[in-house]
Amino acid sequence: MPDLFGPGVLPPGVAPKVRKGDVRAAALALLAEGPRNGYQIIQEIAERSHGLWRPSPGSVYPALQQLEDEGLVRAKEEAGRRTYQLTDEGRAHVAAHEEALAEPWAAVAESVSEDVVDLRELFVRLAMALRQVAQAGTPDQHQRAGRILADARRSLYRLLAEDPGEGE
Repeated sequence: MPDLFGPGVLPPGVAPKVRKGDVRAAALALLAEGPRNGYQIIQEIAERSHGLWRPSPGSVYPALQQLEDEGLVRAKEEAGRRTYQLTDEGRAHVAAHEEALAEPWAAVAESVSEDVVDLRELFVRLAMALRQVAQAGTPDQHQRAGRILADARRSLYRLLAEDPGEGE
């Protein structure tokens, strides 16, 4: 599935607002539930934010390293993967900052309007339909799908050109 909220895809104010420290808070909150590797942390954040926030490995792994340097987490090699878990100091930190660490993915998800979430879902469904046409369609269907998409793009630009109150 494409990252519809990645850099440059949607303008500020439309994309989810991820604050500095949200990755750290999410990692601590998830590790309080049990050991995880970095990939599992990324997947869990994406799932809990309903796909609106998928932090990159370039933000998760440095946060985990910092938490390890601070003595809040410990890394352990298991089957070729580094699994992280809270230390006693990390559990105490999470308990002391319970409110600040409560579900940072929810705050990120709530920073996007329901209308934008609905548009994103429609786009994902459209992309799945397009993939099916590309894979199973005939050359004629490919051409017709191209015209449908071109018409849809033009219609969206016409919508933006309208007066804001015109379509209501």
